[in-house]
Amino acid sequence: MNKPLIAGNWKMHGNADNAAELAKHLALHDITFAGVDVVVFPPAVHLERVVVAVANSAVGVGAQNMSQWASGAYTGEISGDMLKDIGCHYVLVGHSERRILFAESSQLVAEKFDAAQKQGLTPILCVGESLQQRQQGQTVEVVTAQIAAVINLVGIENLCKGVVAYEPVWAIGTGEVASPEQAQAVHAEIRSQLGSQGANTRLIYGGSVKASNAGAIFAQPDIDGGLVGGASLEATEFSKIAQLMVQG
Repeated sequence: MNKPLIAGNWKMHGNADNAAELAKHLALHDITFAGVDVVVFPPAVHLERVVVAVANSAVGVGAQNMSQWASGAYTGEISGDMLKDIGCHYVLVGHSERRILFAESSQLVAEKFDAAQKQGLTPILCVGESLQQRQQGQTVEVVTAQIAAVINLVGIENLCKGVVAYEPVWAIGTGEVASPEQAQAVHAEIRSQLGSQGANTRLIYGGSVKASNAGAIFAQPDIDGGLVGGASLEATEFSKIAQLMVQG
């Protein structure tokens, strides 16, 4: 099995003190994360403070978004080089909220994935289908097309050096969650798409992951971890989820 990865996406929540307190709690208890990589994704304005809070611990830090451009007159944007400079090692690209709310196309997501790697970050590529697409039997078609857009730009070898997070849109922030069997079926399709080069690529599941359902999800053979949303804002709950990944 690939080394598990548990990622906590804090989205647009909390102030600087909240972020630092949560990060410090995780850093103090990082011994419980032995055998699993744990990364948190705070809002951009709190990144530097969180990096300081987890310094010398096993907890990593990533950004929720980044620009496809390396530098230039792009007001409001943040480059991968800037993120790496303050201590980030990971970045989310293509999260469903970016695709839906901010109209990010698969081509743009691919460009961000490419920029992240070129600027020394590990991108976590988020893919997933809407409820309507699932009901119409288009899940595999949608997910593999989102991945193919990245492969077409960076090549299969570089895609496989990143992380892929399957996050069914209908299960994000809704309280709904794909059954372990549903999640595994899509992960198996992704693994098949990546072929032998993707044998060591970490595939993680995101979509209302909680301590109460994580164990069954993590027990699936092609699921190497989780992208956790709301539950990552509670230190004890997030720690339990990470421990379940280790136990699994």
